Amino acid sequence: MSQIEMPSVQRKSEDSIRSLRHVDFRPMKVLYNNDYSNNYIHSNSYPQKHVTNIENTVEGYPKLQKLFKEKSRQIANYATKPYGCKVDIDEMIPTLNKWIQNDKLSFDVVMIGCLTDNQLIYPLLTQLPLDKLISKPGFLFIWASVHKINELSKLLNNEIWAKKFRRSEELIFVPIDKNSPFYPGLDVDDSSVLEKMQWHCWMCITGTVRRSTDGHLIHCNVDTDLTIETKETCNSAVPSHLYKIAENFSTATRRLHIIPARTGFETPVRLRPGWVIMSPDILMNNFRPKKYKSDIAKIGYNVPLKNEIEILRPKSPVSK
Repeated sequence: MSQIEMPSVQRKSEDSIRSLRHVDFRPMKVLYNNDYSNNYIHSNSYPQKHVTNIENTVEGYPKLQKLFKEKSRQIANYATKPYGCKVDIDEMIPTLNKWIQNDKLSFDVVMIGCLTDNQLIYPLLTQLPLDKLISKPGFLFIWASVHKINELSKLLNNEIWAKKFRRSEELIFVPIDKNSPFYPGLDVDDSSVLEKMQWHCWMCITGTVRRSTDGHLIHCNVDTDLTIETKETCNSAVPSHLYKIAENFSTATRRLHIIPARTGFETPVRLRPGWVIMSPDILMNNFRPKKYKSDIAKIGYNVPLKNEIEILRPKSPVSK
């Protein structure tokens, strides 16, 4: 039976070879790709909705998954209890000045602003002695909408500011759609054709910090610079990932978050271990400088290094 079928199989293979001689293998002039911009025009569905690993950015990478777990566990072990400081916006600058002058209090990581438009960030930056509030070396994170980040960029480009705070990184948070609680809708630029819905963060460094030699102060390449809204980030006025970025980047344990805006009780500002959160709408008012200093003295000023994390952490190539 096999001897009878062999000639027919051989003829089919020879015919297929002859047909391949007439096939044009030259590269196509037009490349076919997923055009989600065109898809948005027809379906009104934003491109960020089609990101496959939006819920788990390290899906399929077991080493990075282990790194994230070990890093979060290490940060939780060396974190103070959550502190809240309920202060009206007009009283924030006097309160912070009192901490600096009377309590001799300073922080290594200071984050200003959240994902809401009605923020008074500019007067806070110009009137507050941030160079005394933030230790050297220290880190400053400023969150604002795309409209206000341009004003902040002019301030940071000022010669006096540039000497105190060196702009290092730009972080971005993107809401999923217009129904998101983080969608910026108060400031409208009529001259713009496209809607600017993303949030920006300038990360500035005080003092001298080098990635190659100061591994005990900063942990680079542990997190991403771009964050897209997920189900996990919708349970508070401040997405938890905003805190995670600062925690993963710096090993410092003295962290302060200033929110110079009303967020309302529908989207409350929740407490977070390892942070002092100053807000007019914070759920708890339990911050005392002396108690905070004693807590920091017990856990130390920096999260200690761990060999398992250092082995898993991606590192920049060493220059020859």
